[in-house]
Amino acid sequence: MSIQSYISENKLEWMIVYNGPTDSYKYAYRGCLVVTEGKVITADKSLPPKEIVKQVLLATNNDTIDFLAVELPTITLFEGFFAKYKEFFSPEGKYLLFISDINGKGKFVYEGITFYAYALDESSVWNELLDFADLSKGDLKKMSDKEKIDAVCNEFKRTTLRIADKTYDEIKATQTAQGKLSFGAV
Repeated sequence: MSIQSYISENKLEWMIVYNGPTDSYKYAYRGCLVVTEGKVITADKSLPPKEIVKQVLLATNNDTIDFLAVELPTITLFEGFFAKYKEFFSPEGKYLLFISDINGKGKFVYEGITFYAYALDESSVWNELLDFADLSKGDLKKMSDKEKIDAVCNEFKRTTLRIADKTYDEIKATQTAQGKLSFGAV
């Protein structure tokens, strides 16, 4: 089963921005992904998901995920997220986690898969990706959604992320009570 089929058949899409092929990838997805489903009320109706990962950018040419960037509202969601999508992670993939309640950054290996973890305070995953890839919003302004996804993901294929090696437990130990800062009207 492909990641696209898994997401679709299990109704794991949430707040979709883009869902389909691009010029460079057989499948790309932007939006949120469900980690824990909401309570099922009837066969065709259920409550909103209990847990989601946000600001997902996913791209692949395989059954596994080639590139993934995602916001985790809390580091405690990582293990459930990993378990839910475990069969689609590959040692060859590049996976970036932007976590709202950690302080610091580090590269860690979890069950044989490498993850790059970064604190996410005020920014968005998309803005962080543009900074890392040294792309400007002006460069992307005239592009379609799928062209933007290709530009960012293709740049990350060529980018070496230099970040200190840590263990998952060391990343978890940087958890703070604050989380992501919100500005403006709430």
